[in-house]
Amino acid sequence: QLQLVEAGGGLVQPGGSLRLSCEASGFTLDALAIGWFRQAPGKEREGVSCNSLNGGVTKYADSVKGRFTISRDSADNTVYLQMHSLKPEDTGTYYCAADWDLLSKTCTLINKGRYDYWGQGIQVTVSS
Repeated sequence: QLQLVEAGGGLVQPGGSLRLSCEASGFTLDALAIGWFRQAPGKEREGVSCNSLNGGVTKYADSVKGRFTISRDSADNTVYLQMHSLKPEDTGTYYCAADWDLLSKTCTLINKGRYDYWGQGIQVTVSS
C-alpha cells in the first residue's frame, strides 16, 4: 500500500521560500506520476505542479510558473516542491498525490480523479 506524507509547510512572509517534501513508502515514486495540489479555504483544490513517471513531463500552473519547482530524489523516494517568491494567494493546504497508472507517459493538473493516492496535506500560510 502506497503512503504519502508531506512535510515542510509553515508560516512564511511574502517573498519568502519554503520547500515541501512528499515522502513515499510502499512503492517507488519513480514509477508513478506525481502531482502537487493546493486548496484554499472556500475554494476548490487546484493543481500546482506535476511530474510524469521517470520525470519525462513536468507541468506548472500559470500562477506558479517561474516561482515553484518540482523535483524528485530517487534515493529518498521523495518528491519536492520548492517554492520561492511566495505570495499571500499561495496560502492553502498542499497535497501530494500519485497516479497508479504505470503506463502513463504524462501527468495532469486538471483531472484530480487520475490520482489514486493522496497525502494528508500540509498547511502553507503566507502572511506578514
